[in-house]
Amino acid sequence: MTTLKTKVLPADGHLAATSSGARARHTPLVPSAGMRRVWLTLLGWGIALIIFFPILWMVLTGFKTEAEAIADPSLIFTPTLESYVAVQARADYFKFAMNSVVVAFGSTLLALLIAIPAAYAMAFLPTRRTKATLLWMLSTKMLPPVGVLVPIYLIFRDLGLLDTRSGLIIVYTLMNLPIVVWMLYTFFKDLPRDILEAGRMDGASTFQEVVYLLLPLTLPGIASTGLLSVILSWNEAFWSLNLTSSNAAPLTAYIASFSSPEGLFWAKLSAASTMAIAPILIFGWLTQKQMVRGLTFGAVK
Repeated sequence: MTTLKTKVLPADGHLAATSSGARARHTPLVPSAGMRRVWLTLLGWGIALIIFFPILWMVLTGFKTEAEAIADPSLIFTPTLESYVAVQARADYFKFAMNSVVVAFGSTLLALLIAIPAAYAMAFLPTRRTKATLLWMLSTKMLPPVGVLVPIYLIFRDLGLLDTRSGLIIVYTLMNLPIVVWMLYTFFKDLPRDILEAGRMDGASTFQEVVYLLLPLTLPGIASTGLLSVILSWNEAFWSLNLTSSNAAPLTAYIASFSSPEGLFWAKLSAASTMAIAPILIFGWLTQKQMVRGLTFGAVK
């Protein structure tokens, strides 16, 4: 026979109240989903403000006089276009801007024309040396540019490519090619092989397979790769300062021209820098959706 043991609780329910109180004291306070969203939003805005503040300071300094830029760090001042007028009077901004546009987009186009076939071969026709080749290409980005400056300078001098747009396009293409190939390789690798095999069964040639199947399906990835290459080329300063002087000098050389032995003219330098980064900032803002879409291409299957 089984004996049931019961425990009689006090009539006033003191024990039950004590137990619930103990559980309440030991239950950790978990923030609600709304509070977590608010804190993450504030954190994101804080990080964005830290990143953007130097750009804001540069833009504001460009609207100051040289005396105010050096002596008055205040954010409240009377704006003036004196520095912008002086900058435009000293050098032709539109000439440097056109050089930057031609070189950035020209090198990106050339890099894509070379990288698309290379990434296709590595993604769909791999060999034993494919991974080693990819790692070797990426390792070239670890080489300091100054290490190959002298031979490239001498080669360009003998070929008549110094201070030419075509010379900068070649250098920028070689500079960005490893990253472009790597990114396209990852995008192509995520594409199902069955789609390309179906095209082959229908009689498509390799060229038709790439043009009519591969490129349309991976267009977001190709677009984001091209945008990144344009940004990297636009911001490149080392090669433009060493391989150009006046004819093909882009905006990075335009900015450097306002650093003189007499010192730094902060207001004029800020105005020139603002004019140099304004086009690429607007371009990046207009294409941010395509950039994010391309970078996340293939992440969700």
